[in-house]
Amino acid sequence: MTTNDAPPRGRQLSDIGPLAQLRAGRLGVRLPLLLVGLFLYGASMAMVLRGTLGQIPWDVLHVGVSHHIPLSFGTIVIGVSLLVLIGWIPLRQKPGLGTIGNALLIGPSADLVLSVLDAPTQLGWRFTLLIGGIVLNGIATGMYIGSQFGPGPRDGLMTGIARVTGGSIRLVRTGIEIAVVVVGWFLGGVVGLGTVLYALAIGPLAQLFLPLFTVELGRDADA
Repeated sequence: MTTNDAPPRGRQLSDIGPLAQLRAGRLGVRLPLLLVGLFLYGASMAMVLRGTLGQIPWDVLHVGVSHHIPLSFGTIVIGVSLLVLIGWIPLRQKPGLGTIGNALLIGPSADLVLSVLDAPTQLGWRFTLLIGGIVLNGIATGMYIGSQFGPGPRDGLMTGIARVTGGSIRLVRTGIEIAVVVVGWFLGGVVGLGTVLYALAIGPLAQLFLPLFTVELGRDADA
Protein backbone atom coordinates (compact mmCIF):
# COMPACT_ATOMS: atom_id res chain seq x y z
CA MET A 1 0.00 0.00 0.00
CA THR A 2 1.42 3.37 -0.97
CA THR A 3 1.40 6.39 1.27
CA ASN A 4 -1.47 7.93 -0.69
CA ASP A 5 -3.55 4.77 -0.21
CA ALA A 6 -3.04 4.57 3.55
CA PRO A 7 -5.71 5.42 6.10
CA PRO A 8 -5.61 8.91 7.61
CA ARG A 9 -3.09 9.76 10.32
CA GLY A 10 -3.99 8.04 13.59
CA ARG A 11 -5.65 5.11 11.79
CA GLN A 12 -2.64 3.54 10.11
CA LEU A 13 -2.42 -0.17 9.31
CA SER A 14 0.15 -1.86 11.54
CA ASP A 15 2.71 -4.35 10.24
CA ILE A 16 2.74 -6.68 13.25
CA GLY A 17 2.86 -10.41 13.86
CA PRO A 18 -0.03 -12.65 14.99
CA LEU A 19 0.63 -12.45 18.74
CA ALA A 20 0.96 -8.67 18.62
CA GLN A 21 -2.30 -8.51 16.66
CA LEU A 22 -4.10 -10.30 19.49
CA ARG A 23 -2.42 -8.18 22.16
CA ALA A 24 -3.19 -4.89 20.41
CA GLY A 25 -6.58 -4.57 22.11
CA ARG A 26 -10.10 -3.61 20.99
CA LEU A 27 -10.88 -7.26 20.22
CA GLY A 28 -14.58 -6.64 20.90
CA VAL A 29 -14.62 -4.39 17.84
CA ARG A 30 -11.96 -5.99 15.68
CA LEU A 31 -13.07 -9.64 15.82
CA PRO A 32 -16.69 -8.97 14.75
CA LEU A 33 -15.40 -6.61 12.06
CA LEU A 34 -13.11 -9.36 10.77
CA LEU A 35 -15.78 -12.08 10.76
CA VAL A 36 -18.50 -9.92 9.21
CA GLY A 37 -16.04 -8.64 6.61
CA LEU A 38 -15.01 -12.17 5.62
CA PHE A 39 -18.62 -13.33 5.36
CA LEU A 40 -19.53 -10.33 3.21
CA TYR A 41 -16.48 -10.96 1.05
CA GLY A 42 -17.70 -14.47 0.27
CA ALA A 43 -21.24 -13.16 -0.27
CA SER A 44 -19.96 -10.57 -2.74
CA MET A 45 -18.18 -13.27 -4.73
CA ALA A 46 -21.44 -15.24 -4.91
CA MET A 47 -23.36 -12.16 -6.08
CA VAL A 48 -20.95 -11.55 -8.95
CA LEU A 49 -21.06 -15.22 -9.92
CA ARG A 50 -24.88 -15.21 -9.97
CA GLY A 51 -24.82 -12.06 -12.09
CA THR A 52 -23.24 -14.20 -14.85
CA LEU A 53 -21.69 -11.17 -16.54
CA GLY A 54 -18.08 -12.14 -15.93
CA GLN A 55 -16.22 -13.19 -12.82
CA ILE A 56 -13.88 -11.52 -10.35
CA PRO A 57 -10.30 -12.12 -11.61
CA TRP A 58 -9.40 -14.74 -8.98
CA ASP A 59 -12.82 -16.34 -9.44
CA VAL A 60 -12.08 -16.85 -13.13
CA LEU A 61 -9.37 -19.20 -11.84
CA HIS A 62 -11.59 -20.77 -9.17
CA VAL A 63 -14.39 -21.46 -11.64
CA GLY A 64 -11.91 -22.74 -14.22
CA VAL A 65 -10.52 -25.22 -11.71
CA SER A 66 -14.07 -26.29 -10.77
CA HIS A 67 -14.56 -27.58 -14.33
CA HIS A 68 -11.79 -30.12 -13.76
CA ILE A 69 -12.10 -31.01 -10.06
CA PRO A 70 -15.43 -32.26 -8.62
CA LEU A 71 -15.46 -29.95 -5.60
CA SER A 72 -17.70 -27.05 -4.61
CA PHE A 73 -16.69 -23.51 -5.55
CA GLY A 74 -15.98 -22.66 -1.92
CA THR A 75 -13.80 -25.72 -1.38
CA ILE A 76 -11.72 -24.77 -4.40
CA VAL A 77 -11.36 -21.23 -3.00
CA ILE A 78 -9.95 -22.74 0.21
CA GLY A 79 -7.56 -24.98 -1.71
CA VAL A 80 -6.23 -22.13 -3.84
CA SER A 81 -5.86 -19.97 -0.72
CA LEU A 82 -3.72 -22.60 1.00
CA LEU A 83 -1.56 -22.99 -2.11
CA VAL A 84 -1.07 -19.21 -2.25
CA LEU A 85 0.01 -19.24 1.41
CA ILE A 86 2.87 -21.55 0.46
CA GLY A 87 4.10 -18.70 -1.73
CA TRP A 88 4.36 -16.55 1.41
CA ILE A 89 7.23 -18.67 2.74
CA PRO A 90 10.04 -17.30 0.54
CA LEU A 91 8.55 -13.80 0.87
CA ARG A 92 8.68 -14.00 4.70
CA GLN A 93 5.22 -12.55 5.04
CA LYS A 94 3.65 -12.27 8.51
CA PRO A 95 0.36 -14.20 8.69
CA GLY A 96 -2.35 -13.33 11.17
CA LEU A 97 -5.78 -14.39 12.30
CA GLY A 98 -7.23 -12.53 9.31
CA THR A 99 -4.96 -14.46 6.96
CA ILE A 100 -6.15 -17.84 8.23
CA GLY A 101 -9.74 -16.63 8.49
CA ASN A 102 -9.69 -15.41 4.91
CA ALA A 103 -8.27 -18.71 3.67
CA LEU A 104 -10.84 -20.85 5.52
CA LEU A 105 -14.03 -18.75 5.73
CA ILE A 106 -14.73 -16.88 2.51
CA GLY A 107 -15.13 -20.10 0.51
CA PRO A 108 -17.84 -21.57 2.79
CA SER A 109 -19.63 -18.21 2.99
CA ALA A 110 -19.65 -18.04 -0.83
CA ASP A 111 -21.06 -21.59 -0.99
CA LEU A 112 -23.75 -20.66 1.55
CA VAL A 113 -24.92 -17.61 -0.39
CA LEU A 114 -24.74 -19.51 -3.69
CA SER A 115 -27.06 -22.14 -2.21
CA VAL A 116 -29.81 -19.58 -1.53
CA LEU A 117 -29.26 -17.07 -4.35
CA ASP A 118 -30.54 -18.00 -7.78
CA ALA A 119 -29.23 -16.47 -10.99
CA PRO A 120 -31.86 -14.02 -12.34
CA THR A 121 -32.88 -14.15 -15.97
CA GLN A 122 -33.50 -10.41 -16.44
CA LEU A 123 -30.45 -8.43 -17.53
CA GLY A 124 -31.28 -5.58 -15.15
CA TRP A 125 -31.19 -7.84 -12.09
CA ARG A 126 -28.00 -9.51 -13.30
CA PHE A 127 -26.35 -6.10 -13.65
CA THR A 128 -27.63 -5.13 -10.19
CA LEU A 129 -26.04 -8.25 -8.69
CA LEU A 130 -22.78 -7.48 -10.47
CA ILE A 131 -22.54 -3.87 -9.31
CA GLY A 132 -23.80 -4.69 -5.82
CA GLY A 133 -21.30 -7.53 -5.52
CA ILE A 134 -18.36 -5.35 -6.58
CA VAL A 135 -19.29 -2.56 -4.16
CA LEU A 136 -19.87 -5.07 -1.35
CA ASN A 137 -16.48 -6.60 -2.07
CA GLY A 138 -14.87 -3.19 -1.60
CA ILE A 139 -16.70 -2.73 1.70
CA ALA A 140 -15.75 -6.24 2.86
CA THR A 141 -12.11 -5.63 1.93
CA GLY A 142 -12.05 -2.47 4.03
CA MET A 143 -13.65 -4.31 6.96
CA TYR A 144 -11.44 -7.38 7.12
CA ILE A 145 -8.16 -5.54 6.44
CA GLY A 146 -9.21 -2.67 8.70
CA SER A 147 -9.66 -5.11 11.60
CA GLN A 148 -5.84 -5.24 11.69
CA PHE A 149 -5.50 -9.03 11.76
CA GLY A 150 -3.35 -9.28 8.66
CA PRO A 151 -4.07 -9.50 4.92
CA GLY A 152 -5.64 -12.46 3.14
CA PRO A 153 -3.47 -14.92 1.21
CA ARG A 154 -3.87 -13.13 -2.13
CA ASP A 155 -3.37 -9.61 -0.75
CA GLY A 156 -0.33 -10.81 1.21
CA LEU A 157 1.18 -12.37 -1.91
CA MET A 158 0.72 -9.04 -3.68
CA THR A 159 2.31 -6.93 -0.93
CA GLY A 160 5.09 -9.47 -0.39
CA ILE A 161 6.10 -9.52 -4.06
CA ALA A 162 5.97 -5.72 -4.18
CA ARG A 163 8.21 -5.49 -1.10
CA VAL A 164 10.75 -8.02 -2.38
CA THR A 165 10.90 -6.76 -5.98
CA GLY A 166 10.49 -3.06 -5.28
CA GLY A 167 7.59 -2.89 -7.72
CA SER A 168 4.50 -0.79 -7.12
CA ILE A 169 1.40 -2.35 -5.56
CA ARG A 170 -0.61 -1.36 -8.63
CA LEU A 171 1.82 -3.02 -11.04
CA VAL A 172 2.20 -6.19 -8.99
CA ARG A 173 -1.55 -6.55 -8.43
CA THR A 174 -2.25 -6.02 -12.12
CA GLY A 175 0.37 -8.60 -13.08
CA ILE A 176 -0.95 -11.22 -10.66
CA GLU A 177 -4.56 -10.72 -11.71
CA ILE A 178 -3.74 -10.87 -15.42
CA ALA A 179 -1.90 -14.13 -14.78
CA VAL A 180 -4.75 -15.77 -12.85
CA VAL A 181 -7.33 -14.56 -15.38
CA VAL A 182 -5.36 -16.05 -18.27
CA VAL A 183 -4.87 -19.38 -16.50
CA GLY A 184 -8.50 -19.44 -15.34
CA TRP A 185 -9.77 -18.60 -18.83
CA PHE A 186 -7.80 -21.47 -20.36
CA LEU A 187 -9.32 -23.76 -17.71
CA GLY A 188 -12.85 -22.66 -18.60
CA GLY A 189 -13.50 -19.63 -16.38
CA VAL A 190 -15.61 -16.78 -17.74
CA VAL A 191 -14.07 -13.39 -18.55
CA GLY A 192 -16.56 -10.62 -19.18
CA LEU A 193 -17.87 -7.22 -18.20
CA GLY A 194 -17.72 -8.08 -14.50
CA THR A 195 -14.03 -8.98 -14.74
CA VAL A 196 -13.17 -5.61 -16.29
CA LEU A 197 -15.41 -3.59 -13.94
CA TYR A 198 -13.95 -5.27 -10.88
CA ALA A 199 -10.39 -4.70 -12.03
CA LEU A 200 -11.11 -0.99 -12.57
CA ALA A 201 -13.22 -0.41 -9.45
CA ILE A 202 -11.75 -2.48 -6.62
CA GLY A 203 -8.72 -0.25 -6.05
CA PRO A 204 -10.70 2.99 -5.66
CA LEU A 205 -13.38 1.19 -3.61
CA ALA A 206 -10.83 -0.30 -1.23
CA GLN A 207 -9.15 3.10 -0.90
CA LEU A 208 -12.55 4.62 -0.07
CA PHE A 209 -13.69 2.08 2.51
CA LEU A 210 -10.43 1.08 4.19
CA PRO A 211 -10.03 4.37 6.11
CA LEU A 212 -13.67 4.13 7.26
CA PHE A 213 -13.21 0.70 8.83
CA THR A 214 -9.59 0.73 10.01
CA VAL A 215 -9.53 0.27 13.80
CA GLU A 216 -6.91 2.38 15.55
CA LEU A 217 -4.58 0.28 17.69
CA GLY A 218 -2.67 1.33 20.79
CA ARG A 219 0.52 3.31 20.40
CA ASP A 220 2.57 0.30 21.49
CA ALA A 221 0.98 -2.08 18.96
CA ASP A 222 4.03 -2.00 16.71
CA ALA A 223 6.36 -2.76 19.55
